[in-house]
Amino acid sequence: MAANEPKTRAEMDPAYQWNIEAMIPDESVIDSELKQIGEEAARYAETFRGHLTDDGQTLLAACRQRDDLWRLLEKFFVYAHMKRDEDNAVSRYQALTDRCMSVIAAVSSALSFFSPELLAAEEEKILDYLKNTDGLEVYDFAIRNAFRLKEHVLSDSEEAILAQMSEITGATKDIFTMLNNADLTFAPAKDSKGEAHMVTHGSYVKLMESHDRDLRRNAYASMYDAYQKLINTIAAAYNYHTRTDVVSARIRRYGSSREAALAGDNIPGEVYDNLISVVNRHLPALHRYVALKKRLLGVDNFRMYDMYVPLVELPPRSVAFAEGLDIMRAALKPFGQDYLDKMNEGISQGWIDVYENKGKTSGAYSFGCYDSYPYILLNYTDTLKDVFTIIHEMGHSMHSRYTREAQPYVYGSHSIFTAEVASTVNESLLLHHLLQETDDRQMRRYLLNMHLEEFRTTLFRQTQFAEFEDLTHRYMEEGGQLTADWMCEEYRTLNEKYYGPAVEADGVIDVEWARIPHFYNAFYVYKYATGYSAATAISAKILTEGEPAAARYIDFLKTGESDHPIELLKIAGVDMSRPEPVEKAILAFEQILDEFEVLQ
Repeated sequence: MAANEPKTRAEMDPAYQWNIEAMIPDESVIDSELKQIGEEAARYAETFRGHLTDDGQTLLAACRQRDDLWRLLEKFFVYAHMKRDEDNAVSRYQALTDRCMSVIAAVSSALSFFSPELLAAEEEKILDYLKNTDGLEVYDFAIRNAFRLKEHVLSDSEEAILAQMSEITGATKDIFTMLNNADLTFAPAKDSKGEAHMVTHGSYVKLMESHDRDLRRNAYASMYDAYQKLINTIAAAYNYHTRTDVVSARIRRYGSSREAALAGDNIPGEVYDNLISVVNRHLPALHRYVALKKRLLGVDNFRMYDMYVPLVELPPRSVAFAEGLDIMRAALKPFGQDYLDKMNEGISQGWIDVYENKGKTSGAYSFGCYDSYPYILLNYTDTLKDVFTIIHEMGHSMHSRYTREAQPYVYGSHSIFTAEVASTVNESLLLHHLLQETDDRQMRRYLLNMHLEEFRTTLFRQTQFAEFEDLTHRYMEEGGQLTADWMCEEYRTLNEKYYGPAVEADGVIDVEWARIPHFYNAFYVYKYATGYSAATAISAKILTEGEPAAARYIDFLKTGESDHPIELLKIAGVDMSRPEPVEKAILAFEQILDEFEVLQ
């Protein structure tokens, strides 16, 4: 084994692996249980189809049994997915994940009559059931929310067809995923000494952060040259993906694909427009930061491949996992003892899979189901950045824990709109803690630069992506065809607008849109920017107001999906229907930039 080759899963210390056996102690039951779920879904349709709204008790039984089916199926899917991620070379778990997906499609089809039949009933009759049927009140918000979307639900037979077509309509996303992750290869990039470096999706950002400008330039050229060679194929995939969004919205009688995408969370279009408008109005702040980067890097012709290089070197420091946990605990003290106790209990229960092993999925995530621990996958490498990763994912997991303890299954999840808030508030508190604790000028400059980069990549860059998505979908709805040339031209214009005159155009960045996987999940990326803005406001309240603000925030963590995201965030003291949170976030960016400039 090479010195840097990861150990196999079996060679790893179990103390640093998640306790996934707590979820399903005996795998032998899975095959029979999946078969039984399929059979129960068929019986469910036979029992309730045509009788769903006969009376309140029947509706209650249908709601409960539907929850039970999904709750159990979700458990098996999550288990299979996480076991696959432990070691992707183990084919059993890939096969099990695929089988779960097939059962999910079958159950979706069998239960597809539920919404059309519910909404075919008179709303007043169903509201009467809610008032007079013991137990049904749990589903009050869910049922009322379903009637909110009544005009967009199709007939029973039409919904069944769409459910069966779901595996096909997602084809463009699957095609891009395979192209992006399996077929695309990148030429090695040489550094200033002529040494070649492998370019992969995983290594690209690290290469772009190198202080060797030749290496950055060559890695940048390698990455985008690969996409340029396939640009027409990728444009065709994105064109038809966008067309699917547009056609699906028309089938469901929405005014636009954006309206359809925002409807599920009941997000007003003004939230999307406010984000873009406010960020556009404050782009001079980003231009100022980019100009500072150019000056500090000392380059005459600042290019996009210079954008990611840190302006400050991190003082040498290794952070062992145990120390990383202690730093996290100290940073999250403002939440109060209950939060810390629950978090520490989770760590001891085995929520976290810590280190890389051969075949393990890269990156990090928080995942689980209603009946499992909110597990965390890491690939910890003893760096300060890893501590930010832990605290980010712990934010998601603690959100899940509070929600599942407080909410029934029907409201036991989160929208992305609120989920990103929980992780980003944690990161903000960590950054504040580290800044408070250090008296090292270099470390302070490093942390401030890190914070500025978070604003650039999350608030500004994701808004740029959101503006591009809005542009492409509107163009399609107006009868346009999304060709490679058109998208490259529009993206170039956007990029120049966002980054300003300090960046010299090179024509290469024009194809960046072609490598963004999130574009295959329409109108998703704006939630990162709104979530970041909300989190900035909430963390500021917690740090200035103390316990009352922390208590409101914990109350928010308990809400799950029991109301619409905009209303839930108001519990934490933030109104995202107004432009003020985004305005205040950018003001915070400008204040950090002020201090960073002073320290140069």
